[in-house]
Amino acid sequence: MILKRIPKQSILFLISAVIFLAGCIIRVEEIPTAVPTETPEPTATAEVKPTARYAGDPVRQRRPKYMPGELVDYTAMDGDTLQALAARFNTTEREIREANPILPEHVTTLPQGLPMQIPIYYRSSWGSSFKILADAQFVNGPADKGFTARSYTDRQPGWFKYFNVWADSRNLRGGELIDYISDVYSISPRLLLAVLQYLTNALTDPAYRNDFNDKSVLRIPGERYKSLSGQLNQLAEFFNEHYYSYKAGDFTEYELQDGTLVRIDPWLNACSAALQAYFAEYFTPEEYYHAIGPDGFVKLYKEMFGDFPPVEEYPAHLPGSLEQIELRLPFKDGEAWTYTGGPHTAWGSMHPYAAIDFAPPTNQHGCFVSYAEVIAPHSGTIVRTGTGMAMLDMDEDGDERTGWVMLFLHLKTESILPVGTHVEMGDVMGHPSCDGGTSSGTHVHLARKYNGEWMPAGSGVIPLNLDNWITEAGDIKYQGKMRRFSSYVIASEASEYFSRILAGPPVYPTPSPTPKPKK
Repeated sequence: MILKRIPKQSILFLISAVIFLAGCIIRVEEIPTAVPTETPEPTATAEVKPTARYAGDPVRQRRPKYMPGELVDYTAMDGDTLQALAARFNTTEREIREANPILPEHVTTLPQGLPMQIPIYYRSSWGSSFKILADAQFVNGPADKGFTARSYTDRQPGWFKYFNVWADSRNLRGGELIDYISDVYSISPRLLLAVLQYLTNALTDPAYRNDFNDKSVLRIPGERYKSLSGQLNQLAEFFNEHYYSYKAGDFTEYELQDGTLVRIDPWLNACSAALQAYFAEYFTPEEYYHAIGPDGFVKLYKEMFGDFPPVEEYPAHLPGSLEQIELRLPFKDGEAWTYTGGPHTAWGSMHPYAAIDFAPPTNQHGCFVSYAEVIAPHSGTIVRTGTGMAMLDMDEDGDERTGWVMLFLHLKTESILPVGTHVEMGDVMGHPSCDGGTSSGTHVHLARKYNGEWMPAGSGVIPLNLDNWITEAGDIKYQGKMRRFSSYVIASEASEYFSRILAGPPVYPTPSPTPKPKK
């Protein structure tokens, strides 16, 4: 539960966060692990060492009890938006604009380093102000260009390089599994490797733990998630849920295992907030305070991958004033498809709600072979494919970690174009189907990324725009509208008449000629 203060009225509302299941969950099945013939005897799993004495947060910067609306200095961080800043500082966008008249009327992402003053409304129980990692180190973006978990893992002495798993219709080794989860969730492979090492020593301990498939080694509960691959999938889900919820201003507090309420420090960035949430949820308070400090998780991360600039100076992955490139609807002019899914999860079952769904015109229900054609909303190159999935690189540098890319899911696998194929806007990408993930009916699922960051489809500062059809979020996922000028459609899984979108330029009625007055 999250307590929020509405400035000017000083009223506290109680909001319940409800999480629903969605339809693109990765399911992996593990197979026996190949290990060296001279495997040392199993040793105990590495334990996370708590601080020597539990005495509360050792790195918290004590914030003063600000007067209501008092202006505080703030320097914009990577990807900041007015919407998120208002939630974090318990104020409003209007008050932030009044304090910063330099801001233009239309604002998307703020440029990193922009000095600002924020009206603040004090909240008790603010947590640690220590920034663990930059947001650019969270996403599978430009900072990870040229890095693969497979290559890194194979150079380490630990048993994880011999681990095997069946995922995405193929056998994956340990590092390849990390790369796969990193790609589909768009989370940095370095981050996933560091968490795995922090809890298991899997990269440095050569003694294979043959009981890892029966234990929740990353501490995430649930019978179906006990296996190591299941734990890694759920870790990626957890991270994305909290990273993107914080960026949207919907996640501002959490509880420790002893019931202590922690309100996230307003100066904190999204990656650090997501890491704090993980350590708070699954670690004891002593372990939590150690993990989120300078001698905890970040120390191991630096030992693994080298030193790096502070969060405030780390190269931003989201530029200021980011705007979407021109995109068209993914079906041909003159065709009317139905808008069957409003903003929902891009991959998995939680945030970010970066995807929408369209179904082709048909009299059939459920899953069937469709001869309708999904077309490219922009020119680009196919850089990654899988079961029912294609990734279109729209800046054509050959790397989905940079620039604008679009995910297509539930395409008929046999109809997907090969990796390396160049397409122009309007070229055929494949046929809609139920392939890939979980689907109850033939459709196509679309989601955008920029520099590795999922772009929310119907909320935030850059809503999805297809031929000037602007996506709007509903009260819950899969709901919502698409609006073009004075026209709109409503998302409906039943493909009802009010959810149909006709591709092509808007058609305006021709006015009847004014009759001449009779003489």
